[in-house]
Amino acid sequence: MSSGPAMLAYLIVERLSRRVLPRVQEPELSDIDIAAQNDAFEFAGREDGILASIYLYQALQIAPLVRPGDRVLDLGCGPANQLVQVARLNPHAHFIGLDVSAGMLERARQTIERCGVENIETVPGDMTTLAKFPDHLFDCVMSTMSLHHLPDEVALQDALRAARRVLKPGGSLYLIDFGRLKRAATQRFFSEDRSDVQPVKFTRDYLNSLRAAFSVDELSRAAKVFGDGVTRYATVLAPFMVIFKSAARREPDRQLRDTARVLYRRLSTSQQRDFRLYARWLRADGLVLPFLPG
Repeated sequence: MSSGPAMLAYLIVERLSRRVLPRVQEPELSDIDIAAQNDAFEFAGREDGILASIYLYQALQIAPLVRPGDRVLDLGCGPANQLVQVARLNPHAHFIGLDVSAGMLERARQTIERCGVENIETVPGDMTTLAKFPDHLFDCVMSTMSLHHLPDEVALQDALRAARRVLKPGGSLYLIDFGRLKRAATQRFFSEDRSDVQPVKFTRDYLNSLRAAFSVDELSRAAKVFGDGVTRYATVLAPFMVIFKSAARREPDRQLRDTARVLYRRLSTSQQRDFRLYARWLRADGLVLPFLPG
């Protein structure tokens, strides 16, 4: 993640822009393209991948929402790199990763097995209905970077209504996704910022994801179903990331802190720098980490 003058310049121009870009749904892909996309995404999310620092940040934000014994649903778990991080920090909770893609679920199972995490199961299903699950089954519902894959705002609203249905009263929520930026140049900047170290396929899909992002207003309208107990946060100057989060349900204990410290120390120096930059960017809008792992 760039932290230099170029990024700041793009953010300032983005902030001042009066443009409103239309949402562009992600393109239909062939089976070969889907397989290549899955490869690139899974690679980027590994412990040594470019997304590792952001995954650890999200895992730390989610951890205080989960109590021992909780049942947690991850909407659109993908290859489960993010879910594994959360499950490692919460070994006494049970996680269910749901995805509509059989290919992604197979990669998720491979990731879970490779990482030796035992408190996750995977389930095929449509996040817009969650038809497999009865009402009020889960103590926590999370979704990380999956909502922009939905086809339209109706599907987004359906997904969050379904999430509200399966969430227990008093349960917790954590949603994060891209917000739609105003300028195509800003979208290109973020997608290409690390093009020297990320697969070409990942760069292209990253841009498609930014173009398919819902606006902050669209996300906020859909999230109203959860009531006043959820707070919205976004990266300052531009809604590169938008987060909806419930209040904490537990204090970080020693085991959580120790595990987080180990995961943080496994990051490279550049990944730790990215972690700190990302944390500062969201802290500027009031979203603080429950504790610092370094």
